[in-house]
Amino acid sequence: MAGKTSAAAHPADPNQENPPIESLAEARLSVQACRRCDLYANATQAVFGEGPAHARILFVGEQPGDQEDLAGKPFVGPAGRLFDQCLEHAAIDRTEVFVTNAVKHFKFEPRGKRRLHKRPDASEIAACRFWLELETEFLEPAVIVALGATAARSVLGKVVTIGKVRGAPIKRGNDPPAFVTIHPSYLLRIRDREDARREREAFEADLAAIRDLAGGH
Repeated sequence: MAGKTSAAAHPADPNQENPPIESLAEARLSVQACRRCDLYANATQAVFGEGPAHARILFVGEQPGDQEDLAGKPFVGPAGRLFDQCLEHAAIDRTEVFVTNAVKHFKFEPRGKRRLHKRPDASEIAACRFWLELETEFLEPAVIVALGATAARSVLGKVVTIGKVRGAPIKRGNDPPAFVTIHPSYLLRIRDREDARREREAFEADLAAIRDLAGGH
């Protein structure tokens, strides 16, 4: 991870000169001017991370959904509400963690009046990694949690199979250890009730392990 001086020197728009970003508050403002990829053109706004500056756990999802794009806050839609319930069951206080996304703008495909989620591509993930690195630098969390494959690719800088790396911390030199698990939206897509119960219990077990890794209990 680059130091604050070198990372903050990168502007929101690589083609323009902007003042350095020196705090989370400045990053939250600057992200609205981000032109590092084209997703800004159709999104309502950029959705920066949310949580206390002292958070020991940094959760990273994929991207804002439709409700997040409109509200300007991460994890406030159906997956976010389920995530809150799972955090509570794992004895993690949502107000004590920092929640963000690998990509800050909503990528979607119009379908009538609806906006259907589209997965960010490799170039969009790479372009937005700048903001995740800033969040990580200023927070200095004890652990960074990748929720799903897109988040894992952003956090680890490579494509991984969740089933192969899930369940144990991944050391990353001087950077905070990473922990990879599923995205809570996966639980919403499971049709079978028993399968859904089993997968939710496994996810909550991951959250408990993350809590202990961060020194929560």
